[in-house]
Amino acid sequence: MSRPERPKQLLPLTAEITMLQLTAGRANGENFAKPIVVANAAHADIVEAQLAQVESAAQALILEPMGRNTAPAIALAAIAAGGGDVPLLVMPSDHVIADLPAFHAAIHSALPLVEDGWLVTFGIAPDAPETGYGWIKIGDALAEGVHRAARFVEKPPRDKAEAMLASGDHAWNGGIFLFRADKYLAALASFAPEMLAAAQESMDKARREGARIWPDAEAFAACPSDSIDYAVMERAERVAVVPVSMGWNDVGSWDALHAISACDADGNVCGGDVIAIETSGCLVRADSGKRVALVGVSDLIVVASGDDILVLPRGRSQDVKKIIEAMKR
Repeated sequence: MSRPERPKQLLPLTAEITMLQLTAGRANGENFAKPIVVANAAHADIVEAQLAQVESAAQALILEPMGRNTAPAIALAAIAAGGGDVPLLVMPSDHVIADLPAFHAAIHSALPLVEDGWLVTFGIAPDAPETGYGWIKIGDALAEGVHRAARFVEKPPRDKAEAMLASGDHAWNGGIFLFRADKYLAALASFAPEMLAAAQESMDKARREGARIWPDAEAFAACPSDSIDYAVMERAERVAVVPVSMGWNDVGSWDALHAISACDADGNVCGGDVIAIETSGCLVRADSGKRVALVGVSDLIVVASGDDILVLPRGRSQDVKKIIEAMKR
């Protein structure tokens, strides 16, 4: 269902509204400015329309001419924010956070260190030895609820993930950050000056129309592609982590969606026109205008979207990537 023209950020997977709209809602209220949104230029209209539906219009909609990973994207936002001492809360728009008060409390705990120039990431309390996530080792306490980030570990093998889970002093890297715009840009100047120069030039030469900003394509094309973790967080000295249990999930698979969704009495999660008879433990999604009927089955994932139908056992939804590869061939 997540396709280049409408990726999962723009789909209503976990609620009546989309994941982008849910993300915007996490930063509403008197403590937050209007959001700066960095998106694919092809999604400009749909992003604006979805934000308008939840009364969360962007102060700036930065439309990347091509993807260059998270570090340059955040640089564009920091420049658009003025590059000063304003704190930037950086959130991917394809995650679920069930406990919003816990998230806001974590932000509140981090702000004094952020104002003092620290780069802060939020560590997700782990409940499984996940090999698909990055991990953070939680170091010495810096303040109540805030610790030095001792080490970043990229997607570990299973045995290492099990050891980190058992140790109790590691957290998942959820990719959510809080830092001053100027401190982030200064870190780029130290560790990735070519990236900063390309991002700055692309914004200097950008075309602007209302809230929309089109960074110069030629300048941005010269920007090295790298994640914020590799480019900045793993290199900088003053990096802190706030461990938080807030019902976070990156909804990276249909199994993950089943796990966080409300089930009926038979353990089914159904969306759309679905008939389930003597059926249990299934996740079923049907586009508008399509009907899916199941009889006498259990623990399946069934998705009818567009002209495609997906059927696979629960527990194997990561194997969807095998289908994508086969379709490309």
